[in-house]
Amino acid sequence: MALIVQKYGGTSVGDLDRISGVAQRVQRYRSEGHDVVVVVSAMSGETNRLVGMGQEIAGGTPDPREMDVLTSSGEQVTIALLSIALQRLRVAARSLLGDQVAIRTDSAFGRARIQNIDTERLRGILSQGVVPVVAGFQGVDEGGNVTTLGRGGSDTSAVALAAALSADECEICTDVDGVYTTDPRLVEAARRLDYITFEEMLELASLGSKVLHPRSVEFAGRYRVPLRVMSTFEDGPGTLITIESENMEQPLVSGIAHARDEAKITVAGVPDIPGIASKILGPVGNANIEVDMIVQNTGADGLTDFTFTVKRQDYEQALELLEPVVQEIGAREINGDNEIAKVSIVGVGMRSHAGVATRTFDCLASENINIQMISTSEIKISVVVAEKYMELAVRALHAEFDLQDA
Repeated sequence: MALIVQKYGGTSVGDLDRISGVAQRVQRYRSEGHDVVVVVSAMSGETNRLVGMGQEIAGGTPDPREMDVLTSSGEQVTIALLSIALQRLRVAARSLLGDQVAIRTDSAFGRARIQNIDTERLRGILSQGVVPVVAGFQGVDEGGNVTTLGRGGSDTSAVALAAALSADECEICTDVDGVYTTDPRLVEAARRLDYITFEEMLELASLGSKVLHPRSVEFAGRYRVPLRVMSTFEDGPGTLITIESENMEQPLVSGIAHARDEAKITVAGVPDIPGIASKILGPVGNANIEVDMIVQNTGADGLTDFTFTVKRQDYEQALELLEPVVQEIGAREINGDNEIAKVSIVGVGMRSHAGVATRTFDCLASENINIQMISTSEIKISVVVAEKYMELAVRALHAEFDLQDA
């Protein structure tokens, strides 16, 4: 008998029929003798609906504390409905909000971080043969205020509970049957992976793969929680995300991620002096705009060009913030491009194999795809290309590294 934490996202509990289907799935696990803790999201589209109502009635930006109270209500509906569905199947179940579980967080409304979880109540419920159905995405701070964990919060809730309970496995049940070598919508030959390491999954998630949020993968890796991505709607083993083992035969490249919501900004003719990068990026960071790739080129005339990427949604704001900075530091000009994409190859096998970068660049050159920026680490290579070439780049690299072969 194993202790399994299962998380079901908004699509999995999108209507009453799907909630009933999840209840039947949980019933099957219980009949096999497993203890199950279920974490659920709000029904598909519900959180966006609640956010929209809050913004409309506020006539602008609502109070963050009240928005957390509002948006957390979506999960309350789901946990109650699923508990009722389980009880109808004669499976003892009890719905629990984040504060009832005692998921303690800081007070950063809308993006709170989990600090600790008191598992005493959960263990007591499990010992009675009852299935706890826990609201994901939420917790409570020291002042008793409801908090939400931000994007990917339900995944993080599930992984945190699995870590606190020392669960045998945490299953992320979703509308895909695992982690693929790349997006199957772009490459028909994309293949489901049987397993992938935490490091690789964290890179893929950070670089554009939408299967898991990076925060939950980071949490699982830190506490060594075996994580499995699997389909809610069909049987199958899914993909196991685990620690790297010496017994694993690691492929050179495990997967390819892409992100099309990218933009780049270049501040040209910048004085090449200490502290100049801080002066450029300081205002951007202070506005909570995330900077990704950075390239700085030094010329013989004591000037440099400073280029970096941001999310496309932040592009106009970043340009506006930098206009006065350009004047202040005496840069020649500022320009940008919001029609770029990032393509990344990831694999722990790169550590022990040379020539991966050369193969990558040769492959793209053979397709006449110009590389605008490059970023590397031990296990990944990312390139920025024109957005119109993104899909071609993904397909070409997938074939180059034989990812279609089992």
